[in-house]
Amino acid sequence: MSHPRVVHRRRETITALPLYYSGHLLKKLRKEKDFNKYHAELRGATLFLYQDETQYTYTEKLDLKALKSMVLDSPYQKKAPTVFTLTLNTEEVQLKMDNPDTGEVWRCYILTVMKRELPSKLQLLPGQVLQLQDVLAQEKRRILKICPPLPLRPPFLDSASSSQPPPKDENESTPEVPACFFNVTRQEAERMLEANPGYGGMILRPSTLANNYALTLRQMLPSGPTMRNYRVTATKSGFIIELDTAVIVPSLNDVLKYFTEKTEYRLHPYTLSHPYDTSINVSPATNYISILSSTPKKVPKVQVAPMPPSNDKDEMPAQKEPVHGVYVVPDDSDHYDHTVEMARLDGELQTVIKLQRASICKQSDKKEVPNP
Repeated sequence: MSHPRVVHRRRETITALPLYYSGHLLKKLRKEKDFNKYHAELRGATLFLYQDETQYTYTEKLDLKALKSMVLDSPYQKKAPTVFTLTLNTEEVQLKMDNPDTGEVWRCYILTVMKRELPSKLQLLPGQVLQLQDVLAQEKRRILKICPPLPLRPPFLDSASSSQPPPKDENESTPEVPACFFNVTRQEAERMLEANPGYGGMILRPSTLANNYALTLRQMLPSGPTMRNYRVTATKSGFIIELDTAVIVPSLNDVLKYFTEKTEYRLHPYTLSHPYDTSINVSPATNYISILSSTPKKVPKVQVAPMPPSNDKDEMPAQKEPVHGVYVVPDDSDHYDHTVEMARLDGELQTVIKLQRASICKQSDKKEVPNP
């Protein structure tokens, strides 16, 4: 027979979880008739069941994270067995303790680990309460080590959750698909998530069944990254997430929202990364002159070489007196009407001739008159 310390270390190596409480109890499914006796160990948020105290590997285990309720079936009485009914996601399990005091201790430990707080009603001794407080602190440290504290929830998530989706067209047959929808197979989706974990952890893809969808997730667990696939069935009233307890949501975006909230916002839809520019190009300045400028534009002065002084006085050319009776035709003859001009000149010429004739006649008359 192995030493209890060796068995304890071996079990701790296999489960990789701290031991909080251990003891004997009886367990059966609700539909079964008889209880089976086990040696139970509460390690972390999991209840491991062994055939006896010397067994290294567990026979069964109950994941208390999936625990929905823990109900006391039999009243608390001295020297009477205590029976609890644990409702899990897939089954109902009954635990029986021969000693009611031991049953109260099991109840307090299970509820403390599941809710991460001390139960409101405790029927324990002061020393047992102190041990329970130590277990609670140890479990909180373990959870924080596995899952670092979440950052503050962004404001846009609150606004997105409070806003209602726009009404859909009744004649619309094709549902609106999110940005993380890719027409890939399960293997291709898993490769995408594994190759680019920074892009997100959820890919929506078509299912092998017609008009249905599938959701591929990549989760980080203490044991390492794990791939999970879920089926989403499309109906006239919405979409059914096929879990142990089916969930109905109105749209595919609500499917992603459901998984995001259930994973405490640690998973996000897979989105492709787009490159960003790293330089800024500056356009050349436009050359222009402001008409509103009050400063006058400076015109460069022309430098003229001084002329040498001259002893001769510069005389202005004498102006020619105008000759009466002489008409000069302008050089630019294109600007005049020759017919009108010739008629005007002819008239003036006839007038001059008459004056000349009259002058000649007066002179001839003076020569013919004799002196007395």
